[in-house]
Amino acid sequence: MHASKYHINTLKEAPAEAEIKSHQLMTRAGMIRKAAGGIYTYMPMGLKVLRKIEAIVRDEMNKAQAIELLMPVVQPAELWVESGRWEQYGAELLRIKDRHNRDFVLQPTSEEVITDIARNEIHSWRQLPLNFYHIQTKFRDERRPRFGLMRGREFTMKDAYSFDRDEASAQASYDTMFDAYMRIFARLGLEFRAVAADTGSIGGSRSHEFQVIADTGEDLIVYNPASPYAANLELAEAPCLLAERGSATEPLTKTATPDAPKCEIVAEQLKRPLTDTVKSIVLATGFEGKPEETRIWLLLLRGDHELNEVKTGKLAGFENGYRFATEDEILATFGCVPGYLGPINPVKPITVIADRTVAHMSNFICGANELGFHYTGANWGRDLPEPQVCDLRNVVSGDPDPQGGHLALQRGIEVGHVFFLGDKYSKALGATFLEKDGKPAMLQMGCYGIGISRIAAAAIEQNHDDRGIIWPLAIAPFDVVICPMGLQKSETVRNASELLYQQLRAEGIDVILDDRDTRPGIMFADWELIGVPLRITIGDRGLNENIVEIQARRDESAAKVPVEQALDFILERIKTL
Repeated sequence: MHASKYHINTLKEAPAEAEIKSHQLMTRAGMIRKAAGGIYTYMPMGLKVLRKIEAIVRDEMNKAQAIELLMPVVQPAELWVESGRWEQYGAELLRIKDRHNRDFVLQPTSEEVITDIARNEIHSWRQLPLNFYHIQTKFRDERRPRFGLMRGREFTMKDAYSFDRDEASAQASYDTMFDAYMRIFARLGLEFRAVAADTGSIGGSRSHEFQVIADTGEDLIVYNPASPYAANLELAEAPCLLAERGSATEPLTKTATPDAPKCEIVAEQLKRPLTDTVKSIVLATGFEGKPEETRIWLLLLRGDHELNEVKTGKLAGFENGYRFATEDEILATFGCVPGYLGPINPVKPITVIADRTVAHMSNFICGANELGFHYTGANWGRDLPEPQVCDLRNVVSGDPDPQGGHLALQRGIEVGHVFFLGDKYSKALGATFLEKDGKPAMLQMGCYGIGISRIAAAAIEQNHDDRGIIWPLAIAPFDVVICPMGLQKSETVRNASELLYQQLRAEGIDVILDDRDTRPGIMFADWELIGVPLRITIGDRGLNENIVEIQARRDESAAKVPVEQALDFILERIKTL
C-alpha cells in the first residue's frame, strides 16, 4: 500500500468529549469518526485493526472446533419473552417495532436466537457436542455512552455457544474455550489476566473474565503475585483478618461523639484506630412504601472496609433484590438518623449480618442509636447476640491469601468473558435432545464472548506514550512503514524505497510506503501517532553511506543498517516485537 492511495487524516487535537487515551488517540489517528453518541464509523485504518483482531479470534475458534454462523442483529421479541429477559434485561435492551407493530430488539447478545436454533436443529445425542460462534454487531442502549469504543452503544463482538449432553461434557467444552481464549489474548500481544468472575445478567454458575491490564480500567482485579490466583473484586473472597476473637476486657460505655457521623471522625475523636470501629449499613428487602412486606437488615463492616454489593445480592433472603433503606425506615427501626446506628438495642427487631472480620472483633466501637453517641467496648455475646456471619466486604491490598502470600489489586479492562450456563436458557426455551435411552434431556450450554472493538481500545490504553499509539505487532494497522526523505526529488531514494517495499511485501509483511509530498517532521509525527511498530527511514544522506535507519516504535533511537542487510534485519526485528 502506498500512502498517497490510502486515506490518512490525522488530527492535532482530540474532541472535547474524549476523556481517555484510546478515544483521544483513535480519533486523532483517524481510526474512528463519531456518527452519534456511542456510535462510530470505523475508518480504513481502524477497520484494519479490527479485521486483524477478528482474524486471530476466528483462527483460534476454528482450531477449537467451533463452527461459524451469522445470527441477525434484529431479533424477534417473542424469543426474549420466552427466556424472561424481555422485562429483566432493562433499559439497555433497545426495543423497536416494525410496520406491522410487531416487537423486535437490536441484539445486545444472542442466547435466545442460538437456543432457538439448537432446539430446532439438535435432535440427538449423536450431534453433540456442538459449538457455534459468530462475529457480529451488537447494540446496548447505554444511558451514558462514553470513552469511545470502550463503552459505546454499537460495538463488534464475537460470541460463541456450546451445547453438550451433560454437565461434565459442558465443563470440558468450557475448558476448551478457556484455553482458546488464553491463546487468543497471548497472540494479540496484550498483558492480561484471566480472573474468576460473577455471572451477572447472563446467568449461569461458572465464569471467568479476561482482563487487559491498564491503569484506566474500570474493573479492580484481586490477584496474588506469588500464585496464579486472580478474581474480579466483585467475586474475590475476603478473608477474616483476625485469627480468633479477643476477650471482653472493656465495659460497654455510651460515649459522646458530637458531629461524628463517619467512622473516620469517630476514630479521630476517640483517639482509636479506625480498625476498632464498626460501620453500619441498613438494607431493606420488599417494596418501599409497603411496611408489611418490608424486612430491615443491618450489615456490619469494619470501619476501613467497603460493602461488596455483588456478594450482598447473593445472601439468603436477598434473592429477589434489595435496596438501601429509606431515612423513614431507618428512624422507625433504630430511632435515630444515619451516622449513629448500631446493632445494640434497636427500636424494632432486625436481622444482623456481620462480615467475617467483624464477627471476630472485640471491644469494638459502634453506633449507639442516639444522635451524637457511640458505644465503646462492645462485645458479641455479652452486649448483643451473636450475628449471622458472611463475607460482605471488598478485598483490600495486603489481605492474606489463605493459600499463602498476600493479595494485591490492579485495574483491568474486561475484553472477554466465558460462562457456564447449564440449562438456564435451554429450559426456558425448551431446547431438548434425545439421549441414548430415547428419553428427552435438556441441552447443557456455555457462552463465550470477546469484545472485538473493545480490544482495540484496551490495547491502546495499555500501549501508548505522549506521541501516540504503540500497537502490538499482531493487531497494528501496518507492520512496517517506509518513510522516504525527499522521495519526489531523489530517484535514488525512490528506487531504494520501492525495492524494499516490494521485498517486504514478497515476505508477507503488511507494509505501507509513505510517498506523500510532506515534510519529514509531519510524516514522523503521523506514524508515531498511528503507532506502526517499525519505521524505516531512507534518505540520500544515509544511502550515500550505504545505510537505512530502522526504528521500533518503542525504541528511543534508530539502528543504522547497511542497505544490503536491511531486509534480513527487518525480518528478524519483527520477530522480537
